[in-house]
Amino acid sequence: MARLHLFDLDGTLLYGSSAPVEISRQLGLEAETVALDREISAGLIGPPEYAARVHALWADLTEAHVAAAFEGAPWLARIREVWAEIRGQGDYCAVISLSPSFFVERLTGWGAHAAHGSRFPAVPFTAPVDPAGVLSAAAKVLIADRLCEEFGVKRADCVAYGDSLSDKDLFGAVPVSVAVNADGHLAGLATHSYIGMDLWEAYELVRSSR
Repeated sequence: MARLHLFDLDGTLLYGSSAPVEISRQLGLEAETVALDREISAGLIGPPEYAARVHALWADLTEAHVAAAFEGAPWLARIREVWAEIRGQGDYCAVISLSPSFFVERLTGWGAHAAHGSRFPAVPFTAPVDPAGVLSAAAKVLIADRLCEEFGVKRADCVAYGDSLSDKDLFGAVPVSVAVNADGHLAGLATHSYIGMDLWEAYELVRSSR
């Protein structure tokens, strides 16, 4: 049976950062977004409020800013190599993130079979964020279930990789999980734990177990 590998983005594929912080850095608004990241990590605000507030910060955002943020972000090493091997074995890999879809979806170009993020309007913005399109921890599980149906696998065939509170529900829903540079929210939940900057090393923890 094929396996489905489900990857978080912020703090997982991105080392010590998030897509919104990297986007905001291009606009000189990094400090403001780091503060918002702290608020959502602490549970002081929820995903819809977070999305609305970063959307307001990004009034001058262009596609060039997004491209520069993506290219300059602190990605873990060997992401493409991991996904190439997963594909080569007949397995599937997908990214599910609360970050904006216009950033997350770029990862299909690196080999992800699917990439899902919170739905934001097209850049440059001419419309507000629809709260109904903003993902949550619970939404990650629903998307994972849809991907299972699409790829013909079951939850029992899934491996989740994450780092924080937004991954807690998914870690509880699948049998195998890898905490990557994780905070205390995933303590005791993950099957494996990895600290470092190379996705291949994290992937090796589950590579031989099928």
